[in-house]
Amino acid sequence: MRRLRALLGNLALSLVALGLVVLVLEAALRVLGFATESELATRRMVDATWTRLLDCYPSNPRGYFDIDLRLPESRTRYRAIAPHRFESIARRHPWAVLSEYNHLRFRDLPPQPRPPAVERIVLFGDSFTEGQGVKEPDTLARLLETKLNASGPGRYQVRNCGRRGLDFPELMPPFETSLQYEPDLLVYALVLNDAARPPEFQARQQYVNDWILDRENPVDDEDAFRRGPRSRLLALVQDRLTAWRVGRATTRWYLDMWSDANPGWPLTQGYLRQMDSELKARRARLLVVCWPLLVGLDSGYPFEPVHRTLAAFCGQAGIPYHDLLPAFRGRRPADLWVHPVDRHPNEVAQVIAAESLLPVVRGLLQPR
Repeated sequence: MRRLRALLGNLALSLVALGLVVLVLEAALRVLGFATESELATRRMVDATWTRLLDCYPSNPRGYFDIDLRLPESRTRYRAIAPHRFESIARRHPWAVLSEYNHLRFRDLPPQPRPPAVERIVLFGDSFTEGQGVKEPDTLARLLETKLNASGPGRYQVRNCGRRGLDFPELMPPFETSLQYEPDLLVYALVLNDAARPPEFQARQQYVNDWILDRENPVDDEDAFRRGPRSRLLALVQDRLTAWRVGRATTRWYLDMWSDANPGWPLTQGYLRQMDSELKARRARLLVVCWPLLVGLDSGYPFEPVHRTLAAFCGQAGIPYHDLLPAFRGRRPADLWVHPVDRHPNEVAQVIAAESLLPVVRGLLQPR
């Protein structure tokens, strides 16, 4: 009986000590600001004609978003975009970035005849190209145009023909539409989820994260607000377990997407060859530019084999190729995100991409 009491006493002391350790760790994580409360996923409002769109966020951690939907002037200016949803979104996603589109649903001016002696570049792609979550002056198109014209204003025009949410084959119709701008050079800013994916391959995505938008957290969770703040220590453990659970599957999914494991990879190669052929028929050129995913850049980027695969294909096809990965390698990914729940390239990343792309574009526009 005495031994049992001693054993129970030791167990109680161990539990008390463990509880104290947990409390100390929790306090330390809070003091350090580590593992902040889980954020709601992004929301958006778009009008019926797709001329104005607001990407809406639950917080403004970098102070970049200058639209606060709770302000009276913002309500007056933007409520008509989505009058039936405005209040519910503004309540918990008050910080926003505005995108405005022309009748072709591109974030730029409508097509106009090209002036004499002007060289026109079309940036084509998905949400990375469009500049999701980034103000229009900070997009890659506007930055590249400014840098190209630094030595000779007005000589170059850069048109933003990005359209969010599209992969192959859905990218082909807007590609055809973008040709209305009569480009001398079309820059296809490829993202690693752009490849064609037949249903049997796409079905694997339900088990992985795409490393771009937060798909784990809800967009609006009443229970989360009633529950109050999460434990920082619990959040840390959950985040690490989630990262371990999906990390290997996600990496494998991306690597397989650009290999014979994906029946859509040969189709993707065909689309790229078609784009190149159509541009050559118009006496224009195609440049394929590869964005890295903004994860692991400072700690063992896992998708480098995909970049090599794309470089090898473009080399064999005779298509100019530029890899943005070297310009981003070694940088802290979170510093490049639009928001913790939106890992699209922010205004800092757009500058890095523009500076890396500038000499390549200049070289391709030189007389051949």
